[in-house]
Amino acid sequence: MPRVRAHVVVKGRVQGVYFRAETQYEARQLGVNGWVKNLRDRSVEAVFEGEEDSVKSMVKWCNHGPARAIVTDVSIDWQEYKGEFDRFSITY
Repeated sequence: MPRVRAHVVVKGRVQGVYFRAETQYEARQLGVNGWVKNLRDRSVEAVFEGEEDSVKSMVKWCNHGPARAIVTDVSIDWQEYKGEFDRFSITY
């Protein structure tokens, strides 16, 4: 299975609803590495790296997020896999 990288920005009501913590949990369950962080404009940014199916599952998950989130837009930039992460973390 090919490895891929996705850079994602999620907009809507995505801060204050455990989006980062739930993203980290989902990524770890799927074996996806990378990071997630809040942005000043109240959106959430993430980078996912791993097997293509797992990264696609993470991107799909970002379209709805945790129960209290209201996602209005997800922008995705598919990139070449770099293998620069050994885990998934929340960045501040």
